[in-house]
Amino acid sequence: MTTSRIKVSGETPYDVVIGTGVLGELPALLGPAVRTVAVVHPESLPEIARPVCGAIEAAGHQVVALPVPDGEQAKTVEVAAGLWSAFGAHGVTRSDAVVGVGGGATTDLAGFAAATWLRGVKVVQVPTTLLGMVDAAVGGKTGINTPEGKNLVGSFHPPAGVLCDLATLVSVPRDDYVGGLAEVIKGGFIADPVILDLVEDDPQGARHPEGRHTRELIERKVQIKADVVGADLREGGLREILNYGHTLAHAIERAEGYRIRHGEAVAIGMVYAAELSRLDGRIGAAVVERTRSILTSVGLPTAYRRDAWPELREHMRLDKKSRGAKLRFVVLNDLAKVSPLEDPPEELLEAAYEEIAR
Repeated sequence: MTTSRIKVSGETPYDVVIGTGVLGELPALLGPAVRTVAVVHPESLPEIARPVCGAIEAAGHQVVALPVPDGEQAKTVEVAAGLWSAFGAHGVTRSDAVVGVGGGATTDLAGFAAATWLRGVKVVQVPTTLLGMVDAAVGGKTGINTPEGKNLVGSFHPPAGVLCDLATLVSVPRDDYVGGLAEVIKGGFIADPVILDLVEDDPQGARHPEGRHTRELIERKVQIKADVVGADLREGGLREILNYGHTLAHAIERAEGYRIRHGEAVAIGMVYAAELSRLDGRIGAAVVERTRSILTSVGLPTAYRRDAWPELREHMRLDKKSRGAKLRFVVLNDLAKVSPLEDPPEELLEAAYEEIAR
């Protein structure tokens, strides 16, 4: 299988490398000046870090393997502080590097730890899940969660490179893989409708890493992310479109104690955002129904508990996209055409939630 390279431009350009056997590129990304490499990986999956550590050691670098809790449980101040302590104990200097190996939560944490250690050291991301490859590891947004909300503490810290080895997707649990599809499908609604056509052409295939459109779906979604963040690293304008569906999604994640998969929350959030768009007169019912149909066809949820609205509404008040006291959503004007909806009236918010309540 050939290797694809998608360039992310900006102040510090880098490549997202997609293919199999791409770990051979890791030593070149680290560079000869690096002495110590801290490899951050989920503690339950030490086997995914072994080939990464082996490639680094073979290049003559010292490896420090740092296991962290699985999933969103890793994204806490306490875990980040533990990494800082480990960096100090193992003598990680400004000329050294961090490598994040795992899903989106792990790469978020590894990037944040690298961004904040000595005011910023090199990081290379090696995502091993669909969500990590198409979203979390690309773009330079790093962060951790707090009791007040998701990713409220973070930094923009572009990686030196992102290595997506498609072979690792075969071992991803099916529900986790399907969860990652939500971010792929989101890309179809906000920027590239061909993604929607590919999923609709073979929804069962889309649920599997061996699906006939898998590689193209991944490449198209990574290209969207690269185009957007290359033009707007710090979310000053264009990058905000990537938050489609995320305002309600982050509230659901917080209400669930981060035990719900990010993609499942995003799927529900996209239906909510589509209903907001429809009720605000921006799109017709057909786009909303297509949203539900595509998500349902791959096994993603499209509704949430009716009684949860007061709690979700309170959580949304601290969303990162808010400006002052004004709540801010990303909504559709049409396929691949989005715009902000600022400070919508409460009755509109409640009416849209009623449409997704169960």
